[in-house]
Amino acid sequence: MSMPKGHRSEHGYATVSGGAQGMDYRRIAEKMTEDGYKMNHATARNVFLAAMRKLAMPVCEIYTEGCQVELVDRTAKDPRFQAGMIDLVNEIYREKNDNEIDI
Repeated sequence: MSMPKGHRSEHGYATVSGGAQGMDYRRIAEKMTEDGYKMNHATARNVFLAAMRKLAMPVCEIYTEGCQVELVDRTAKDPRFQAGMIDLVNEIYREKNDNEIDI
């Protein structure tokens, strides 16, 4: 049996593609390991998606009456939602520090 080729979302590949330089999960894991936090790409993906789920939960609660786990999960994995959240975090950080974080 061949290995799966990864998840293709309805709206593109679900990877981190925001900021000045797009980063996939492998590059995030390499950066975290360089910074002293030993991590592989699967852990980077799990940590990133857990953070996206925490951000997606209140958004789903605002726009839907019954916030279901499947909707939160689907929203968190959507590349459009991820890019929007990354842009929002960059904007907040830029306003606070007159800087842009390197995401």
